Amino acid sequence: MTAKMAAPMSNVDEIRDRVILGEFGVKNVHTTDYPGNYPGYDDTWDFEKFKKNFRIDIVNSDENTLEFDMIGIDASIANAFRRILLAEVPTMAIEKVFIYNNTSIIQDEILAHRLGLVPIKADPRLFEYRNSEDQEGTEIDTIQLQLKVKCTRNPRAPKDSSDPKELYLNHMVYSGDIKWLPVGNQADVFADAKIGPVHGDILLAQLRPGQELDIVMHCVKGIGKDHAKFSPVATASYRLLPEITLLQTIEGEQAERLKRCFSPGVIELENVNGRKVAKVVNSRLDTCSREVLRHDDLKNLVKLGRVRDHFIFSVESTGILPPDVLVTEAINVLISKCQKFLTELDTTEMD
Repeated sequence: MTAKMAAPMSNVDEIRDRVILGEFGVKNVHTTDYPGNYPGYDDTWDFEKFKKNFRIDIVNSDENTLEFDMIGIDASIANAFRRILLAEVPTMAIEKVFIYNNTSIIQDEILAHRLGLVPIKADPRLFEYRNSEDQEGTEIDTIQLQLKVKCTRNPRAPKDSSDPKELYLNHMVYSGDIKWLPVGNQADVFADAKIGPVHGDILLAQLRPGQELDIVMHCVKGIGKDHAKFSPVATASYRLLPEITLLQTIEGEQAERLKRCFSPGVIELENVNGRKVAKVVNSRLDTCSREVLRHDDLKNLVKLGRVRDHFIFSVESTGILPPDVLVTEAINVLISKCQKFLTELDTTEMD
């Protein structure tokens, strides 16, 4: 029986820390840095070591989008944040639709479904979950909205016009036509809050003279795990930081082709002694298309990889809450899950 030779340290570091993109597959996709797996490496989890290596860098932030880097963490934890953002951060959404009159061509069920998917601007942290047995709702767990629109002919429309915008009044029903009906003391408590649809230009229905809608809606607190309408994000995703290494100097026509193989801004050409030389400027911008591996004379000159513990998060809010608040709420949800798990462990040990 022959013993296998240990891999060189440089190869071990690559296996532990990098995901390698090859021509016919992706290598090192699994986490292997657990205790005892590599001689000479102490992979025992240590809180002080984690605090030293872990950090979050805000890259870009505006009203509805947030891009940040989460560095020094395992993929399972990063994915937990993503899943919580999608399915476990609560919001307010339309749950009950009471249709008193609908003479449009849209069926009641379809219209109710469209209304349910309209994002509602209301801070869910100020409301409680509604009891499933409660049919009426109260000011602490329910927001009441109304949609009341009737289409009529425009008496001032030109006689020769055929444009519905000129012929009819209120023939296009938008989410902006939904009005808030305060329940109880909500008018005083939320006097400064503009409760209603996040976007007022969502088309709900089209009417013709004589057709009308008379609808009352109840919004309740819920999570995306129960229904997608409660999800607070349009997208919440992450990707590993790309790493591009040039194994030797690439110049001239090869350098120009190399630049075209990557996303704009990744590779730039420098003038060195009158010759164009390729240089990696910003590998973060790369989409990892592996286009360079299609060129026989270039594929062995470049090494493509991704940093295993560097996650680039992108969070796009639906507008209900700012994205930085959503991330904070996701962290709070994860903390509560951990606390619940520790409590269960303590209870089990006592039993």
